[in-house]
Amino acid sequence: MMYDFVVIGAGLVGLSTAYHLKLNNPASKVLVLEKEGGVSQHQSGHNSGVIHSGIYYKPGSLKAKNCISGYRSVIEFAEKYGIKYDLCGKIIVATSDEELPLLDNIYNRGVANGLQNLKYLSREEFREIEPHCEGVKAIKVPQTGIIDYPAVAEKIKELFTELGGEVGFNHQVINIKNGTEITVETDKGDFQTKKVISCAGLYSDKVANMTTANKDFIIVPFRGEYYKIKDKKKHLVKHLIYPVPDPNFPFLGVHFTRMVDGNIEAGPNAVLAFKREGYKFSDFNFAETLDTFGYPGFWKIAAKYGKTGLGEIYRSLSKAAFTKALQKLMPEIQEDDLVPGGSGVRAQALRKDGSLIDDFDIIKSGNVIHVRNAPSPAATSCLSIGETISNLALEINKIRKF
Repeated sequence: MMYDFVVIGAGLVGLSTAYHLKLNNPASKVLVLEKEGGVSQHQSGHNSGVIHSGIYYKPGSLKAKNCISGYRSVIEFAEKYGIKYDLCGKIIVATSDEELPLLDNIYNRGVANGLQNLKYLSREEFREIEPHCEGVKAIKVPQTGIIDYPAVAEKIKELFTELGGEVGFNHQVINIKNGTEITVETDKGDFQTKKVISCAGLYSDKVANMTTANKDFIIVPFRGEYYKIKDKKKHLVKHLIYPVPDPNFPFLGVHFTRMVDGNIEAGPNAVLAFKREGYKFSDFNFAETLDTFGYPGFWKIAAKYGKTGLGEIYRSLSKAAFTKALQKLMPEIQEDDLVPGGSGVRAQALRKDGSLIDDFDIIKSGNVIHVRNAPSPAATSCLSIGETISNLALEINKIRKF
């Protein structure tokens, strides 16, 4: 069979892309290929479940634009299809006077991105809503929420297949032959298609390199580890509590997240992983580790963030150190209050010059589209990103409303 589109990857971005292709062009034949046995098996199903507001992202960036529109879309989608979510809000807390200028920068970005009803809170004010939190000043972000992203992925897959779309699980793509017609080779057989769209997450560089000689980036995996707070201490956290991000590290820092199932997660850290799907510290893949350490850009970024990165590794190995980091926001938290939770691996795109690809990165060449970088807030943004990619593939400009 000749397909009109083959989408590689059944995470939230890949599923949303395939779904929008069918919505925009119902007669098209669309196939999703996924190496795992189900949807959202990696980044889409191993995140903290946060609906991000868009407050952190550079105004005008793809992250900012897609997060704001994706935020609205994912909430409308959840309401329409009965997916559990809660716009519980969050506070971003400066724990020292030195962090106040950084807090102001975040506030100003939120205003520039169109967020309404942001509010500065004094220590007395934020302790009225989070009485066990400590700091000097905070921003209240009412738009932030929590949601069940695996349920979102399952519903998108269901809607996609109801429209006639096909999903091939347990099909690992091993090569793409790009010509007048495109052949996507998998370990279970080959598929012919007119266009291919890769949303391969942790392997986005590997798949992109199948069709381009311009191998200008690599995916470096960072594992984020969580603890859960024991039931007896859940009352300490009412909403979501975030620190001011460390400007010397490209991650948000350990924080407290109320989950849709009622549990409270603390984390994540950001530890260099030695396997792209390495959810435990002991997970190791020699070839993938060699990819990282053999890449010139890695050593440049290591020189820049090495000290902070070593601290992240130490917190991974030391529960006491992890607890100490949490105590900056919540002094009452003790080591005994934490039990091991889950973990996820973030696909961080890195250039040869050592710079991080911070924004969403989507490239089109002829009949091939590669989503090369889609870190957080890709889950929040998935419906917006999927529609954007669909429009790019179909060469249309309309925006669909749910």
